[in-house]
Amino acid sequence: MTQLDQLKSYTTVVADTGNFLQLAQFAPRDATTNPSLILKAVLSPDYAPLLQGTVAAHRGKPLDEIVDQVLVRFGLEILKVVPGRVSTEVDARLSFDRTASIARARRLMALYEAAGIPRERVLIKLAATWEGIQAAAELEREGIHCNLTLLFSFAQAVACGEAKVQLISPFVGRIYDWYKKSAGAAWDEAANAGLNDPGVKSVTRIYAYYKQHGIATEVMGASFRNVGQIRALAGCDLLTISPDLLAQLQADESPLARVLDPAQVPTIAKLSLDEAAFRFLHNEDAMASDKLSEGIRLFAADAVKLDQMIQQA
Repeated sequence: MTQLDQLKSYTTVVADTGNFLQLAQFAPRDATTNPSLILKAVLSPDYAPLLQGTVAAHRGKPLDEIVDQVLVRFGLEILKVVPGRVSTEVDARLSFDRTASIARARRLMALYEAAGIPRERVLIKLAATWEGIQAAAELEREGIHCNLTLLFSFAQAVACGEAKVQLISPFVGRIYDWYKKSAGAAWDEAANAGLNDPGVKSVTRIYAYYKQHGIATEVMGASFRNVGQIRALAGCDLLTISPDLLAQLQADESPLARVLDPAQVPTIAKLSLDEAAFRFLHNEDAMASDKLSEGIRLFAADAVKLDQMIQQA
């Protein structure tokens, strides 16, 4: 049995790609996208007709509406391949605007529903800023389920649990990147691998906290740099994995043990965070502060590039 098949017995496997033509070979349950992945996909000749056709069908409408049509069109194609859910992201430029994020999320969901897709098959992705988390809390009360992304700090995870969001995506690889860069020449790759990887440790702590305190929010490890990080999180609720790493797991038939188990988690004190406490606790984590800001900038930059491609189509 391949490691991918073994992993699926412990964890829901999600494909981290906008390339729906690659999905079938890995049989993931869900798929997740972001502006960078969609941009990468539309740069491929394979997807040029889809982009051009969608833009042509909605020409003359405001640019942000056309962008949402493109995002949903990719989501619809993905849902033809996966049996579960697709995550579609609200524009990162709205990360600090609760009201605008809610409006954009409602519009994305309305487009899916107009295409005959039930709400249960869509997750709306929002950046895990305070404003994004509060937007998600309101959307969840309306039955619009959310995936809180760009999650790096324990404070973000606690606030998401309190907001009763459906799912969070802690970014394993980007946490690893920060600590590796910060350490410079002193970084010891072997000593910081597997269970000692800083990104793995962050997700493990969040998983334990949620399970111990009965928080229903799903934990989906994301942004992996190597299969060792994935193996160290076997048993996590979900893992979203790039096609390259899925292929490595599919090619490996060595045993893969379960690591995370809800019946075996350490004791972590329960926290409750208002806005001031959230902002302070998040700010105390230099890695999380840096990576959240950087992530929003990068996603926003790719959103601008996608806007430009659509305008030129």
